[in-house]
Amino acid sequence: MKFGWRVPHNTQSLVVRDVCQAIIDEYVDEVLVCPSTPEGWCAVADKFFQRWNFPNTCGALDGKHVACRCPPKSGSLYFNYKGFYSIVLMALVDADYTVIWADIGGTGSASDAQIYNFCELKECVEDGTLGFPDPEPLPNDN
Repeated sequence: MKFGWRVPHNTQSLVVRDVCQAIIDEYVDEVLVCPSTPEGWCAVADKFFQRWNFPNTCGALDGKHVACRCPPKSGSLYFNYKGFYSIVLMALVDADYTVIWADIGGTGSASDAQIYNFCELKECVEDGTLGFPDPEPLPNDN
């Protein structure tokens, strides 16, 4: 790209970061739409039940290790159990695999549970600001 753009690689890295940040700032409210009302979460749960036969499920949460170079002076903080340096992307998806919440930047050495324990999703679940619906019994059960 440095020959095509006639711009040095260190300048390109700044341009790419700025463009990515501008895309995020512009489209984050349209793309990452997390339900905030009980009705919205019930719609997600109904879709899970219809498609995957999992009742009362408000999303699937998992972490993904994204390979990266070892950050300077980070030691083994980003070195994961798979044997490479990584940053963890943790995402909550609905029944159609649409991301409704994401946390990016967890260190590779941290487990999914450690990342969840320090994320805003856990805080919102615990203090009740996420808007989860009231508990319901499972289908065909009282």
